Amino acid sequence: MNTNPYSSDLRIGIVGLGAVGASLARTFDAGIPGIRLVGITVRNPERAAGVLANLKNPLALLDLEELVQASDVVIECAPAALLPQIALPVLSAGKKLVVLSSGALLESPHLIDLARLHGGQILVPTGALLGLDAVTAAAEGVIHSVRMITRKPPRGLVGAPYLLENFISIEGLDKPKRVFKGSAREAARGFPANLNVVVALSLAGIGPDRTALEIWADPSVIRNTHLIEVDADSASLTMTIENIPSDNPRTGRITAQSVVALLRKMNAPLRIGT
Repeated sequence: MNTNPYSSDLRIGIVGLGAVGASLARTFDAGIPGIRLVGITVRNPERAAGVLANLKNPLALLDLEELVQASDVVIECAPAALLPQIALPVLSAGKKLVVLSSGALLESPHLIDLARLHGGQILVPTGALLGLDAVTAAAEGVIHSVRMITRKPPRGLVGAPYLLENFISIEGLDKPKRVFKGSAREAARGFPANLNVVVALSLAGIGPDRTALEIWADPSVIRNTHLIEVDADSASLTMTIENIPSDNPRTGRITAQSVVALLRKMNAPLRIGT
């Protein structure tokens, strides 16, 4: 019997083939030692056909129950509103779920209890956030405040519910415009496709109600830019990140790479970082 914990491939399933899901599918298809993509679940098979046709290795389209049974880890790359229905069968089966729509966790805290009950696990990757390990470590002591200022090209904020509900126009801007100031929880509701990064920050630190955020639509920037300031009893942290957008202007390229890095760690003989 082989008892080497590093000898078995980690079986991966993907739900959703948007910019991040498609990027991950191509990366896994190209080959990563110890990681094997076993299937994909999508709402619209026709839209997935183009991505699947360009993969070197044949890949099955599975329904969600089939994907859960075939996978060790399921990666959620779907709209935030779908997280609860994706998470239910994954966590009930005691499997691991990588959540990219982390903002939806704030509206569905019962999913954490479900994972605890069945021995499943919810994994939120670092994504576009620099210094998440440091914030997590600081939270073992006392964090006094966390503040984040996000600047995005206006097209990366188009369609956000908060802008529509408050009749905030970002068309034709010739200078930066602050479009939001509030908590991470409020931002998660108002910008569900844009600000998962601040939710991850809040969950690592002092929570979504005490984590402060400003969002600026800025025509002078071409990258999604985040300035984070953390004041704690162990350290004062100031971090600036400029993320190159993916094919989806709401999401940075580094998001998919962060998922790959997380999965590499899971079976690695050497892990760097908390």
